Amino acid sequence: MDHTVDVLFEIFSWVGLGGFLVLGAAAVILWALDGTWMPAEAIVDRDSGEPILRWFDGDGDANSAVPASADLVALSSRTTVTIWYRHGWRDRMRLTPRRPALRAVMIGAAAMLALATVAFVAGWVLLAAAG
Repeated sequence: MDHTVDVLFEIFSWVGLGGFLVLGAAAVILWALDGTWMPAEAIVDRDSGEPILRWFDGDGDANSAVPASADLVALSSRTTVTIWYRHGWRDRMRLTPRRPALRAVMIGAAAMLALATVAFVAGWVLLAAAG
C-alpha cells in the first residue's frame, strides 16, 4: 500500500512539473505575441450616441476607438478612463495591460508548480517517516 502512495506522489510531481513547463512556455509565447501596449488617459466621447474613446499616443498622434461591448459596463458614466493602446498601431486599445488569457495561463502554471512542489515534499516526508 505504501508503494502505491509513493508512486502517486512521484506521478503528481512529474505531472505538475511537466504542466508547469508547458504552461510556462505558453505564457511566454502569449506574452511575446501580445506586443507592447502603452498606458494613456482617454476621454469618453458620448456626443454621437455610442461612446468613443479618444486619446493622444506617445508620438502625439490623436487616436480614437469604439470600445468593445464587454467594456461598456466598465465605462458606464465615466468621462475619462485609463486605457492601453498598441504601440505602433493606430486606433487600437483595451482597458487591461495584458490579455486575460495570459493571466489564466500564468495562474495555471503556478498551480502546476504548486502541485509538483507539494507532491515532491510529501514524497520526501513519507520517505523520511518510513525510516
